[in-house]
Amino acid sequence: MASFFIDRPIFAWVVAIFIMLAGVLTIPMLPIAQYPNVAPPQITVSTNYPGASPDDIYQGVTRPIEEELNGVPGLIYFESTSESSGRVSINVTFAPGTNIGEAQVEVQNRIARAEPRLPGAVTSQGVRVEQAGTSFLMVVSLTSTDGNTDVIGLGDYLNRNVLGEIRRVPGVGSAQLFATQRSMRIWMDPDKMVGLKLTASDVTAAISAQNAQVAAGRIGATPNPIGQQISATINVQGQLTNPEAFGAIVLRANPDGSSVRLRDVARIEVGGESYNFSSRLNGKPSAAIGVQLSPTANALDTAKGVRAVMTELQQYFPSGIEYEIPYDTSPFVEVSIEKVIHTLIEAMILVFVVMYVFLQNIRYTLIPTLVVPVALLGTCAVMYVSGFSINVLTMFAMVLAIGILVDDAI
Repeated sequence: MASFFIDRPIFAWVVAIFIMLAGVLTIPMLPIAQYPNVAPPQITVSTNYPGASPDDIYQGVTRPIEEELNGVPGLIYFESTSESSGRVSINVTFAPGTNIGEAQVEVQNRIARAEPRLPGAVTSQGVRVEQAGTSFLMVVSLTSTDGNTDVIGLGDYLNRNVLGEIRRVPGVGSAQLFATQRSMRIWMDPDKMVGLKLTASDVTAAISAQNAQVAAGRIGATPNPIGQQISATINVQGQLTNPEAFGAIVLRANPDGSSVRLRDVARIEVGGESYNFSSRLNGKPSAAIGVQLSPTANALDTAKGVRAVMTELQQYFPSGIEYEIPYDTSPFVEVSIEKVIHTLIEAMILVFVVMYVFLQNIRYTLIPTLVVPVALLGTCAVMYVSGFSINVLTMFAMVLAIGILVDDAI
């Protein structure tokens, strides 16, 4: 084989040029991550069932979804977690080589079959189906420098104004909020409820009936009487917006004209939607978002995109709120790539010097010097075709390959 290319130098140059072009074209398309994606592809199904026990969550939410997931093409196994906080998480693992996009669509179709059997509290919040890596790429945190904004306020601002922007960054597979947003909290007094012969179901039914968005219609709409020249839309107060309005909800109207209202048996306030998360940064209360990389994303580009979005949003932050990124794995990947480039340059210089000193021939010196970039660019093309990513292990393999090339050339 060696003599074949030695006798045909022009053909060898053409092959080398094609190899280098293939490498140059595929390098920008190679995904970059900290570690190789050796685990089978996974889909995460998550939702919430507030106030339910783990057994009720499993019987009412987790089990119907699991029954529908059986038979999904490429499915190996799935594992579910029903937490006391009301959170449901199902990790669906597929066989290696399964198209993760097609698998996600199939899982969504199976969940659509199970939705009619799920409780209303679950379907109203929705069931999320996401594809993401198992580890976090970075963590974005909001803190209050002047102490005027509490943890719930930070979490509410993060959820309403930052979380959606981060999820839209190319390469972000999932963004998990480690905080809570504001919500109307109703703390019922059991002693008062027993004395008035009321149950939690009575309170829930009254809130659902008197806190509803309704379409009131129009006055003077067609078909209208002859001579009716104007029409107007009717605006009614449907959903309640403050604790006073919720406190005025009527739980029972007695025959003597008296009534029992929600404020008589409960304390109503605007608090946190959930108190299951607590995050601190340098000892200060904070609200955080954990960003996970999608399986085929570029870690460096995704991290730069998240930082760019946070820099853009920072100018709209309320006074006294600032963001920090306390955890970011992309610098490790960047340093690995930088070290490989340094090793490549050092190897090429070493090959050139050693070969020229001992051979005293510029032609014999250039040939092994050019072998190093040709081999590495060809390796990048093969990595792209094989589905590998640029990570710390493949970078380490390239460093070893450069050493072998240098030794063989010398």
